[in-house]
Amino acid sequence: MSEALEYFKKVYDTVPGWVQKMHDYSPEVLDTYTGIRGEIMQDGALSRKEKDVLIAGMNAARLYPRSMVYHTKGAVDFGSSVPEIVEYFLTAFLYKGDRAFETALEAIRYALELNGKTVPETDGMSTARLLRVVIGWLEGQDTSYLEEAAAVIEAGDWQAIEEKVLADGLVPARLKLLNMVGNHIVELDGNGAVQWMERARQAGATEAELADVGYICILTAGIPAWFELSDSLKASAETKSEG
Repeated sequence: MSEALEYFKKVYDTVPGWVQKMHDYSPEVLDTYTGIRGEIMQDGALSRKEKDVLIAGMNAARLYPRSMVYHTKGAVDFGSSVPEIVEYFLTAFLYKGDRAFETALEAIRYALELNGKTVPETDGMSTARLLRVVIGWLEGQDTSYLEEAAAVIEAGDWQAIEEKVLADGLVPARLKLLNMVGNHIVELDGNGAVQWMERARQAGATEAELADVGYICILTAGIPAWFELSDSLKASAETKSEG
């Protein structure tokens, strides 16, 4: 088995069909892609744990369960708790409403399964009701923030919902704002991302962290995602000194 196939088997416990087919048609292309992915997914300004769970959240936001589930496994493997993962998925709800959180349920169930707990399929409910169901699944874990968020979502005041979803919980507000940046970028909405980039900076996010968001967006939405984010990314100190 090639090194690239071994890499993906290690990541996913099996070689996904799309990886095998890329190898079958062009091992060179797979080797190049694997190198890029391996470089991007290392600990950097953002940790590997943060990168996987951010990508999972972004894909819930754009209603793309396939990549969401792949990266949920990475999030669990690198130490994200299920309550943390649910917090990230609330930013998907903030971005695209009930459809996004309903999409996220597949990943939440999978994360619980990876932690040894099987729960039933549940859909056709509002996010407020689904969140209460999820909290029930998380019995014995720290769900204090999620319970507070559920109460705010049930009340229906959208401004209060935004404030709560983006507040510090188990997940810092900074990372939630970076998730909102990514939600726009993976849909190639650079203009929509601008306000979230600025809010992330105000919450303490660095340009290197924003750049890392751009890199992980490349993996799930292609190089145009970098075009969209880089338009509003500040030049690095090295680039400024060269100028």
